[in-house]
Order: sequence, then structure tokens, then C-alpha cells
Amino acid sequence: MPGIKCAGCIGTIERELPKIDGIDAARVNFSAKRVAIEHDPALGEDDLIAALLSIGFEAQRVDDNPMGTEARERRTLMRALGVAGFGMMNVMLLSVSVWSGAEGSTKELFHWLSALIALPVIAYSGRPFFASAWMALKYRRTNMDVPISIGVLLASALSLYETITGGEHAYFESAVMLLFFLLAGRALDAVMRDRTRDGIGALLGRMGKSASVVSADGSTRRVDAQDLEPGMLVLVAAGEALAADGEVEQGTSAIDNSMLTGESAPEAVEPGTAIHAGAVNLTAPLRVRVTRTAEETAIAEIARMMDKAGQSRSHYVRIADRASRAYAPVVHTLAALAFVGWMIAGAGWHQSLVIAIAVLIITCPCAMGLAVPTAQVVASGSLLKRGLLVKDGSALERLAEVDVALFDKTGTLTMGEPRPNVELLDAEARQVALGLAQHSRHPLSVGLAKGLRDGGVEPAAVESICEEAGQGLEGVWNGQRVALERPASGAHELATQLRIGNRAKTIVFADQLRADASQTLERLQRDGITASILSGDRAEAVEAIAARLGLPARAEASPTDKLDTLEGLKARGMRPLMVGDGLNDGPALAAAHASIAPGTASDASQQAADAVFIGRALGPVALAVDVARQTMHVVRQNFALAIGYNLLAVPLALFGYVTPLIAAIAMSLSSLIVVANSLRLAGAAGQETGKENDA
Repeated sequence: MPGIKCAGCIGTIERELPKIDGIDAARVNFSAKRVAIEHDPALGEDDLIAALLSIGFEAQRVDDNPMGTEARERRTLMRALGVAGFGMMNVMLLSVSVWSGAEGSTKELFHWLSALIALPVIAYSGRPFFASAWMALKYRRTNMDVPISIGVLLASALSLYETITGGEHAYFESAVMLLFFLLAGRALDAVMRDRTRDGIGALLGRMGKSASVVSADGSTRRVDAQDLEPGMLVLVAAGEALAADGEVEQGTSAIDNSMLTGESAPEAVEPGTAIHAGAVNLTAPLRVRVTRTAEETAIAEIARMMDKAGQSRSHYVRIADRASRAYAPVVHTLAALAFVGWMIAGAGWHQSLVIAIAVLIITCPCAMGLAVPTAQVVASGSLLKRGLLVKDGSALERLAEVDVALFDKTGTLTMGEPRPNVELLDAEARQVALGLAQHSRHPLSVGLAKGLRDGGVEPAAVESICEEAGQGLEGVWNGQRVALERPASGAHELATQLRIGNRAKTIVFADQLRADASQTLERLQRDGITASILSGDRAEAVEAIAARLGLPARAEASPTDKLDTLEGLKARGMRPLMVGDGLNDGPALAAAHASIAPGTASDASQQAADAVFIGRALGPVALAVDVARQTMHVVRQNFALAIGYNLLAVPLALFGYVTPLIAAIAMSLSSLIVVANSLRLAGAAGQETGKENDA
């Protein structure tokens, strides 16, 4: 629904749709521009589309909505802004000549040139406002685009009349300048909104696209994921992602199931083990009997939870848009009163209309519209320099309000990379271990090789290397049998054993805690934010980290458990911040009041989160909260400036002391003041980092 522009649109849809027979409730997802409707089953999709149209909003089915609609809207907006900027500069140049004293035929020529430039610019750049206003009026409602469109069209019409009749003043520059600043505000808001999540597509993209189905005669054929059916037997090669949920029927292997569990350690699977779409088979071929496909898989269920959570969060109303409901009726009333009052006073229709136009222009919400997006863009740019990408401008408002933080463990509080403890190995053993490990793609071998290389170890020349699925690697070095093999029974779960001849050493792996995790948690506590761990990992692993950090923790939490925990916190009036990286964190990230994911997170988690931090430090999480609070302080200042401007300017316009030209200049100055105030946030992230270092 491209017609959803602001909180006024959200309020109208959610308020008016339930008044229609058969519709119980409606919930708008602002970032996705979708509406979820609870309705009588007797109502079909066409009935729902007609219901939305009856309240002034065009809609279409999600499946029929072509990809790239948002991108096209953004391009249209940017083109309109560029054309308005070009027209404004050229018309202003001509206007300066008129203001400088051009008279007679020269002034008339400049007025005509201004008209030739301004009228096409207004027709093109004003389309976003004119179309929105027409749709509103067509269905007997109003929005903030109605007075804007009336002001622009009246100023243009009066200016054209003045030009044709050789009048003293034309106000083309006022109309074009008005459009430019309004488009600038919407463009800044669009830049932030277009960084929002594309969660479901990224999530379902983790599933295998096809699978090798085993026929009764033992032959295989490739079948697309959507054509798989329960009961089919599929062959899953090493390195392949599963395309459906199923149960292992033959073979033993290890799978990377971190996308669902968040656990970095590979999971051993054998006949009878249930595995899910999106998991990656690591070491050996498996034969899997399909149990659930397409929309019935666990990953599809997570996608639905993410979408539902995103809809519930979309009910949040942005500060700047809250004023829009009152704006249209107030401005219409003021302009009408000005016209009628001056007509009664005997000023004549021309002077009365000029004053009414000045009221419409000077009360334009440019400064109000820029108050939020400019501060958001500047603060987001400052945070980006410090390693944190904010995808949605409204996220800064939510981040400023959080009062409790929930952290996933693996990949969030920790690095999510199994790193070996090789201190018990001598130099020769380390070289042999690297010589073996570098030939395998098993996660532990990869981690061992990386850890040894980081320590400056050179690999030994191991020959005749072979790898046996589920058992390990072996080869020959200096005439001796060497191997990286499964540790003896009872050994540490995340470990491997290095054997050189008759000597054996166990190499234990651990997921390292982020170096600044404790400092970050202390900083959040100073900001009044309590923290805890909410993880899908094993209880032992979670409890060990919780003890080191002194945090309460819940382990082995499913995606539904995490979602329920967040909804429970919100029901108690709290505003939770979720920080997580696994696919199992996706619904929680979407449902939280605000959410942050590390740059190493799954694609779906990064898309679901409001912000993403890169690098090995956890500090950007606390930094984001600090800068968000500064940003909202500046936003409140911007609103005070915008309201103060209107309290001063509107009476002047009503009493006839302001022409449309002066109104446009005053409106522009108020916008520039708001922008200048927002620019103070440019160094906010650096200042907070400096304070932290001083502390």
C-alpha cells in the first residue's frame, strides 16, 4: 500500500476499517506498507481491497505486489526533489533581479521566465502531494497534503494571474521553494525508512532451493523445493542446505544448525534425528525422509512470527507525524478565517487571497517535517563512523526509550567462533595440527587452523591425508601416523584429539567472550538499563557465561519462548532491547521495542534488527542508546523551534504583515535553523566514546 505516508494514514486505516461489516481489526506494518486484517471468512480479498479503497487507500494483494515498488517510489521522490531544487535555484535568480529593482518590460520578462520554469517544475515535483490530496478529497477525508496542495496551487494561480495582467508581484519562487523543502523532508525520511528489514525474503532464502529425490529404483532426480512432498526420500550431500524438514533415515554426519539454535558447535546427526530446512550438512551424505515442506517448515513458521511481530511494532507512531492529524484542519480554518475576515474588512478579494496564501505557506510543516529526519540522518551517520548501522530512523526514538536489554549468547556476547586452547601443545605438535586441520572444512578444523595461523604457526608437511566422516582426519608425517580425531569418551564436548604416533593430546575449544562485554553491560547499567541473557544454547554453556558476567539467564529458549518473553515484558510496560544474531532470534528482534544484531548475524536477523554493529566490540550497543537519547533531545529542541516559529509567524501572516514571498523565506529559514541544530549531532558518537574512555 504505497498510499501509507504517515501516522495519520495508519490511524485512519486502523480506526475506520473495523467500522466496516465483517472486519474485526486491522494492523498496519508501516515499514513494509502492509495491512493485516482480521475479518469474517466470508469476505474475500477483493472485498478487503474494496474496503480499503472506500476509506481512500489503494491496495493490492501481497503476491501481486511487484518487487521494487519501494525503490521506484524512492527514485520518483528523489527525481522530484532534484527537479524542485533546479527550479528553485533558477527562479530565485530571476526573483533576485526583480527584488534588485528591475522594472517595466524587464520585470515582466523575468516574471514570464519564472512562470515558464516554475509551472512545469510545480506540475512534476508536486505530484506526490497532489495525488495524495486528491485521493483524500475523493473519499471525503483530509490529510496534511491537502493544505500544502491548496497553498501551492493558489500561489501558482495567483502568480500566473499577476504575470498575465502585469501585476507588481509574482510568487513562483514561494511555491517552488515550498515544494523543495517538503520533498527534502520526505526524502530524508525515505532514506531512513528504506533501510528497514526485508526479513522474510532473506529468511526463506536460507532454505535449499532444490533437493535430490531418491526414486524406488535408487536413481535420483532434482526437484524444486516447492515441489517436494512429505514422505519423499532425499539425498543431502555434504555442504548442501536442506530444502525441507525431515528425519535422517540413513547416514551419520554433522550439521550446522546455528541458524535455528544459535549454537556454534556442529550437531551430530544419525538415523532417527529430526533436522530442519536451512540446516547445512557438513561432513557426509545423508538420506532424509521429508516430513514438512514449504510453508509448513520450522523456518517458514519463524518467518510468519517475524512478520506478525513486525506488524505489532509498526503501531508505534513517530513524533513528527503525531502533529499531522491537527495540522490540516487548523491550517484550513486559519486560512479561511483570514480570507473571510479581510473580505469583511474591505480589503478586496486580491489582498484577502494573498493573505490567505501567506497563511497557508507560512504554516507549512517543513520545519516540523525536518525536525525528526534531519536529526536521525545526522545521528545515524555519526554512529556509522563508529561501526553501527541504523537502518530505520524511528529506531533511534525506540532505542532512546529502552529500559531492559536481553542478549543472546553465541555470536552476541561471545564471538561465535570456536577457538582452540593450544597452550599444552609444543611447537612441533602445533605444526602437525595445522598441517592436518587446513585440509578440512569442519567447523572445529577451521577454527583450529585459524587460531594456529593467528599465532604465527607454519604447517607441517603431512602426507596421505584422508578424512572420514564423523571420525576425523589422518595422515603421515615423518613416517608416523598422525590424526585429528574424536576425543575419548567423557572428554569435553567441544574438543578434538591430536594423535602423533602413540602420543595423544586433547585440544579444547571455547567460544570467546567479547573483550568489552563487561564494560558495555556496566555502561548500560549506568544508563538505567538492566540486562539478562536469553539464549537457545545449552544450559551449561549459558550458565558459564552468565556467571562470568553476573547476569541472570535463561537457556534452551525456542523462538516462541523468546517471543513470549518479550511480549511479557512489554505487557508489564517495559521497553525491551533485544541483541541477537541467530535465525532463532529473528522473531524476537522483530518483536522487541528496539533491536540490534552483530555484523556476523544471519541475513534474516540483520534484516529484522533495527541496527547492525560490525567488528569484535560490543560497545556500539551502549553507544547506540546514548546517541539515541541525545538525538531525541535534539528532536525535542527542533520541535520547540518549529512551534516557536509558528507562534511568531502565524499572527503576522493573519494580520497581513507577511507576503507569500516573505512567508516562503521565513518557512525556509525555520527549516535551515532546524537542520543546523541537528548538525550538532555529527560528533555525538565520538563525544560519547571520549567520555567512556575518560571514565
